[in-house]
Amino acid sequence: MPLFITSLNSGSNGNCYYVGNTHEAVLIDAGLSCRQTEKRMQRLGLPLQQVKAIFISHEHTDHISGAAQVARKHRLPIFITPRTLRQSRLEQSGLDLRPLRSNQPVSIGGITITAFPKLHDASDPHSFVIDYDSTKVGVFTDIGMACEQVIHHFSQCHAAFLEANYDEDMLENGRYPYYLKRRISGEKGHLSNQQALALFRTHKPTFMSHVLLAHLSKENNCPQLARDLFMPHRDGTEIIVASRSEETPVFTISAVPEIA
Repeated sequence: MPLFITSLNSGSNGNCYYVGNTHEAVLIDAGLSCRQTEKRMQRLGLPLQQVKAIFISHEHTDHISGAAQVARKHRLPIFITPRTLRQSRLEQSGLDLRPLRSNQPVSIGGITITAFPKLHDASDPHSFVIDYDSTKVGVFTDIGMACEQVIHHFSQCHAAFLEANYDEDMLENGRYPYYLKRRISGEKGHLSNQQALALFRTHKPTFMSHVLLAHLSKENNCPQLARDLFMPHRDGTEIIVASRSEETPVFTISAVPEIA
């Protein structure tokens, strides 16, 4: 049975990823306004009533700014780690806040969501693998380096949202101050195009059908540059660049190849 995925937005101006089956879905992060989340899902023909929960990766504004509004209006639980919650300003009345624990699966209908820790400059950052009937989709963004857990989970996914935040030359020669360049490129910063490609080339399983390059920097990257870097190594995997201004199409991900 397939999973359906889309990036509703991906970048420092807001991140929100949809993963679901024909019955239920979840949002990974909610960095868009409620209105934009609704509009983009409507354009894709995805009913927001099908979304059953929001999962928060970390407390940075571009991942949580719309969470309270979306959750309150649509009566959705928010799964968030206790340490992230303390830094998030989401401890508001009227929100259904539920604890998220590392490597402890959460079931939402037939979907299983597993959070695992990652390296990033936040209080308790986590990435996610979403599993439905043996089909796995990973969300691997806001990562300073590909640690063992990232590698382990990436190598099992049929599709992935994979951070390709910056081009190393563009960052180094760009206008950002030195301290910010070091933070971005550090072990708790973001993955560069080249680091993401190394993970992809070395640990991509043969059955990975889609990679959505995500969280591209407006200042220090170029969508065409990132895509061109991956294309010679795709080996049957569809490469999509997730936009920082609009939703991607909905992609169908399945552990069982379609019969032509």
